[in-house]
Amino acid sequence: MEQQPIARKHLVWSLITGLAVGAIAGAPLGWMANGYYSEQRLAQILICREKNRDQPIAIVEARCGSRF
Repeated sequence: MEQQPIARKHLVWSLITGLAVGAIAGAPLGWMANGYYSEQRLAQILICREKNRDQPIAIVEARCGSRF
């Protein structure tokens, strides 16, 4: 079997293809992970606010953080 050296243009096209496939596959995964994290964080904030509802708003904000 004869071995041929890898040409620079083949490496560049491989890199471009890998970046394109990564962007297409990674964008939906990142979007879903962000949605999951946002929902979990909002639930934690709402539970904390419910537990501290008798406290002044400044103390609740300091303990639980903001929803936004």
